[in-house]
Amino acid sequence: MIHPSAIISDKATLGEQVEIGPYCVIGDHVTLGDRCKLQSHVAIEGHTEIGSENEFFPFAAIGMKTQDLKYEGEPTSLIIGNRNTFRENTTIHRSTDQTIPTRIAHNNLFLAYSHVAHDCQVGSNCILSNNGAIAGHVTIGDHVIISGFSGVHQFCRVGDHAIVGGFTKITQDVPPYMIADGAPGKLRGLNLVGLQRRGFSEEQIQKLKLAYRKIFFKKGLNLNEAVKAFKEENAPLSEEVEHLLRFTEETERGMTR
Repeated sequence: MIHPSAIISDKATLGEQVEIGPYCVIGDHVTLGDRCKLQSHVAIEGHTEIGSENEFFPFAAIGMKTQDLKYEGEPTSLIIGNRNTFRENTTIHRSTDQTIPTRIAHNNLFLAYSHVAHDCQVGSNCILSNNGAIAGHVTIGDHVIISGFSGVHQFCRVGDHAIVGGFTKITQDVPPYMIADGAPGKLRGLNLVGLQRRGFSEEQIQKLKLAYRKIFFKKGLNLNEAVKAFKEENAPLSEEVEHLLRFTEETERGMTR
């Protein structure tokens, strides 16, 4: 069903059973997957590829030109997976880099006024709460929650199963499985409730607790030294702990502590 007031480019590609409500605008290079639903007043532009069963609420602005001042008008892109929800006034921008699109995976919920900037990479099963914003080149893992009115600085990473508290300023990487809160953000411990809800066993959680204490609170050692010492003292490591250590070793902006 397509409302007669909607403006859809002849060059756009629409899947089957799409619903496009009043006063929506779809640009030339947009691909809209099967069973997507646009409520009303939704604008989708640019080289934007959208999967199936996504829902867009009024005044969502998707695939708009990057706000990066380096951008010179070259064709850049946005790729969105399946079953995502974009609530009112959400803004998702396409990339500055021609070779790497802004990318959003599957089953995410973007609440009102949330913002995903250019060149971001967002995993699956994430929530960006009202007015949550991630700046350019940010990487968000799977099962991440960015709480209301929080911001993540350019080039930062937020690891899998992490949660960022409300009104928090993130200026360095947030490790997987952790809670970060405050301005500037600081680690407050493991995301215990989130891990329990997702079926992590008590043994898995206890091993992560031990790694958290030994790595981030090791006196007399910097972070790299603490990671090396933990590996030597606690081998073999669980899959979750290995993921935490690898994420820590790969940081470029430094870790939230």
